Amino acid sequence: MTTEEMLRLKGTHLAPYIQLATSLIGKTREGGGNMFRHQLDTMATLVDYGYIDSILLKASIVHDVIEDLPDFNHNLLLAIDYESHAVYDLVLEVTRLPGETKPEFLTRIMENGSRNAKVLKVADRISNMISLGFVVNAPFISRYTDETERYIFPIAKSVDKAMLAELKSLVDSRRRYLEALYPEGVPLPSAAT
Repeated sequence: MTTEEMLRLKGTHLAPYIQLATSLIGKTREGGGNMFRHQLDTMATLVDYGYIDSILLKASIVHDVIEDLPDFNHNLLLAIDYESHAVYDLVLEVTRLPGETKPEFLTRIMENGSRNAKVLKVADRISNMISLGFVVNAPFISRYTDETERYIFPIAKSVDKAMLAELKSLVDSRRRYLEALYPEGVPLPSAAT
């Protein structure tokens, strides 16, 4: 990190956003852990790839609060600091709207998302794909890897080729896992499940 980059980060106060994200601690994930840790993993992914934009980092910490907490008071987010409104707008960009299907949501980001929304969505998916290594639900893994290839690969290709390479590696590893378990193809869940 350069001196200039360190100076840009010097005034970035992440603690209030982290505190707000702790409201996700009780929300579990299919791959284990909780949504709070996923928020921090997403931020760590961004930092790992050299992103230091304060709005992007702050939004990564709270990117799931609106979608995953039905009673979330958005005024708590808007009151944090002078960048809160921009953070809120970015979080809304990566939030699935009521009645929006997953393909519609991902297509919206792919076609109309800001650069920061696309970068955040790719970092979010990298975190999710890493967690997928702990998931044993084969149909879910299959569906999620297909979705990643169809929607997230094009987003990553448009914003960060290095992140795309990591996603491709993660998808390949999950597909190899499925092929080892189910050489004849992943069985579809029965109607009774």
